Amino acid sequence: MVDEVEFASGRPGGGGLNVRWIHGSPSLRHRTDPPIQVHAYDEHTFVLRESKDVSYEAPFLYLLFGNRRALLVDTGATADAARFPLRTTVDGLVDAWLARHPRENYELVVAHSHSHLDHRAGDPQFAGRPRTTIVEKEPDRVRAFFGLSEDLDAIARFDLGGRVLEVLSIPGHHPASIAIYDPATGFLLTGDTVCPGRLYAFDYPAFAASLQRLANFADRHAVTYVMGGHVEMSETPGEDYPVGSLYQPHERPVQMAASRLVAVRDAAESLRSAPGAYPFEDFWIYHGPCTGALLHQVVRGKLRNLCHRLFGPPA
Repeated sequence: MVDEVEFASGRPGGGGLNVRWIHGSPSLRHRTDPPIQVHAYDEHTFVLRESKDVSYEAPFLYLLFGNRRALLVDTGATADAARFPLRTTVDGLVDAWLARHPRENYELVVAHSHSHLDHRAGDPQFAGRPRTTIVEKEPDRVRAFFGLSEDLDAIARFDLGGRVLEVLSIPGHHPASIAIYDPATGFLLTGDTVCPGRLYAFDYPAFAASLQRLANFADRHAVTYVMGGHVEMSETPGEDYPVGSLYQPHERPVQMAASRLVAVRDAAESLRSAPGAYPFEDFWIYHGPCTGALLHQVVRGKLRNLCHRLFGPPA
């Protein structure tokens, strides 16, 4: 008889996020970070980070286990399995979980917080994997897979087998952006829509509406942490690491308090009629194309990395 795991519902938490994330090697000439860092929040929940030694994007990925299937949210910024062995890493975690909880025909679903390449580049590594579904990137395919309707306020439920997730449409950063709430941990996975980094609002009305939707959702649910796709902010309020940074020694934690959803929503609302790039304590909002600000970011990043190479790691 299969041992059914009972996942907490309404009593989230119990895991730990006391972790020092890999954030790039002090020497850009001699990379020392592993390509992927794996942190077990609890026995059934894993947070992974792609190293900056592999890609400056250094995205976070999430692996959630249920009784019938596991869900991998995002596949990183690198396709090359030799440089970024995501499939090997995930297979190892699945094998270890199944050794503790034996069952047959266990499935894996590979989905994405949104469809930008730095969150799905590793998809080909899972092609041909038995009992594996890779959710297609197009917005209508994403909505159809999770059972989301045209009503953006509707919530879909996605059952991993006793671990029932709640899925919301949150377009604005990308038309296919979704948020995933896990009652077992209280995690609200928000991709690049809300994270301690630069929040790019490519469709500002949709972005602002999605932030309101997230704030309303958190007000009605026990959200322990908002878990995004990147960390780009330093511990100094309002200070970000520029685009392309390969070393972030004083970055903020990836987890954000649920109350920050209100702060992001209010900040976005205050900028409705003011396109541009604006800093806040633990995030920036980029309203519109912001070509000049983005060019400044790229130049900052290149100069920072050049100085790092020539003179050693920045403080």
